[in-house]
Amino acid sequence: MEHSRQQSRVRHWLAAVTALVLVAALVIPGASAAAATPRGNAVLDWNQYAIEALSNPLPTAIPAPLIPGAGMTPPVASIHLAMVQGAVYDAVNAIDRSHTPYLRHLPSARRSASKTAAAVTAAHHVLVGLVPALPQIVKDRLDTLYAASLAKVRNGLAKTRGVRIGAAVARIMLARRANDGRYVASPFPVGTLPGEWRPTPTAFINDPFSWVAKVRPFTLRRNSQFRTAGPLDMKSAQYATEFNEVKSLGAAVGSTRTIEQTELGRFYSVNPMPMEYRALREIAAARRLSIAQSARLFAMSSMASADALIGCWDDKAHWLFWRPITAIQMAADDDNLATTAQADWMSFLPTPPYPDHPSGYNCFTAAMMYTARAFFRTDRITFQLTSAVTMTTRTYSRFTAVLTDTINARIYLGIHFRTPDVQGAGLGRRTANWVAGHYFLRVHH
Repeated sequence: MEHSRQQSRVRHWLAAVTALVLVAALVIPGASAAAATPRGNAVLDWNQYAIEALSNPLPTAIPAPLIPGAGMTPPVASIHLAMVQGAVYDAVNAIDRSHTPYLRHLPSARRSASKTAAAVTAAHHVLVGLVPALPQIVKDRLDTLYAASLAKVRNGLAKTRGVRIGAAVARIMLARRANDGRYVASPFPVGTLPGEWRPTPTAFINDPFSWVAKVRPFTLRRNSQFRTAGPLDMKSAQYATEFNEVKSLGAAVGSTRTIEQTELGRFYSVNPMPMEYRALREIAAARRLSIAQSARLFAMSSMASADALIGCWDDKAHWLFWRPITAIQMAADDDNLATTAQADWMSFLPTPPYPDHPSGYNCFTAAMMYTARAFFRTDRITFQLTSAVTMTTRTYSRFTAVLTDTINARIYLGIHFRTPDVQGAGLGRRTANWVAGHYFLRVHH
């Protein structure tokens, strides 16, 4: 009876933590980053504004004066951010002409045109032109920011030409991404056999954004281009090892996590998109990237991360593998003598409503980190990530070192087996390398 009451308290606690995580992950970075992002580079400014507009909670979900947004989940927000950053890149590059364009058949632009006016116009016009439309309060804020950004550009022909090319590219981007599979319902099939995914406690819902699996990629030849090797054989010793690892380390009650492991899990329970892009903006500012260089960096990173998540969701739909919470509660059916069922086992963080394999967090983060490594042509750059959940900062000296932590964190949170984390990171890496090798290439005049 006492154990049942304890489990009930844990469930209530987890629900509260989930609410706090969502608010902290989506609101705090957007609200605080404004003071932290160095100004003077319109690409950096509008990367921040776009992430706030797409990711921050809906206006009805947050109190003033926090910045309202459309409340998109990371996979959905990433797709729309790629549209924004792709348009910004093409608008600036149409003037700079240093690298290959992303979109085809773009209008020409004079070299004298304002790159700042082109960048802010492209970003603003894609955001306010999205279908379904962003909430009106968000569009109104974007209109205000757009006016303020343009006011910093000296009036004249250069400004007019910059606005013209930015608007033209935005129209083309929106047209090219129309009917690309966004918002076309495609729920994950619910399984009944051992190893098959089914909705998990406590919400027991089917991912409302499972359609991400079928969205047309930005750069990949097909959604399944980097199909992973898939889940482990449930009868194998390795499966039992990973089963027992997450069962022990990822439990809400009675876990073997150390204090440090718990803090790492909580650190990476935050939405990765605002946190990792903030770090990328800080690196770009510290290295004094030009507006053209910044546009290319954010186009590469946004398209790689969007395509990694599209590929990830396609992989989830292909493998449809059960989550640890289901596997542990139903272990009596897995035909593995080295696993033991625990009917009341709960994950430390509430389990997301989609299949286990592979890890979306690691698909996204690997795409971001390997893109940064490719862009800067080195893995050795010191930077910081700050979590709005723990309000702590971690310093890294290598981009790819982040992945060791994000892989372990998903296990400490109890929401993934290790193999989906490792293979998710591999999918993100391969996607980033594909983008770096095939798009945004230098033009040799």
